Amino acid sequence: MAGRLIAQILVMGTQVVGKAFMEAYRQAAANAAKNGGHQAAKNGGGGAKAAAADAVTRKTGMTVDEAMNILNITKEADLAKITKNYQHLFKVNDKAVNGSFYLQSKVVRAKERLEMEWETQGNPMKIEAETPAVASAETPVSGSPEAGTSTSSHPPKEDKQA
Repeated sequence: MAGRLIAQILVMGTQVVGKAFMEAYRQAAANAAKNGGHQAAKNGGGGAKAAAADAVTRKTGMTVDEAMNILNITKEADLAKITKNYQHLFKVNDKAVNGSFYLQSKVVRAKERLEMEWETQGNPMKIEAETPAVASAETPVSGSPEAGTSTSSHPPKEDKQA
């Protein structure tokens, strides 16, 4: 009697799990068909260019639209506007001015994604980063010997007098 009850429970459990699995598969297939058709229409029917763009998106983990949102630009923006926005966002998020390294890295990745996109389109352009400013001789940089701090990673030795 107990063996028969356990067998019935196993059969019913298998049926429930099987039905749930099939329903999930049908839903996934419907979503793929719906989104795949939308994506193909958006990319102009696919082709080699779309495959290259998809490969770059998979490689970088960022779409062109996301990169443009991060840099706060539109598709019609010229290189000067893109460079200006990139430099501003890079400076604002610098750790030296209490910025966010994470956001600064997102800005750099967005710039790289746009450059990769332009390269796949056969128009390799580079967004110029601002060159770092050279410190003047009158104002010592913190951490430099002129500023009175040691650059060594060891603590300064104390003078022991007897």
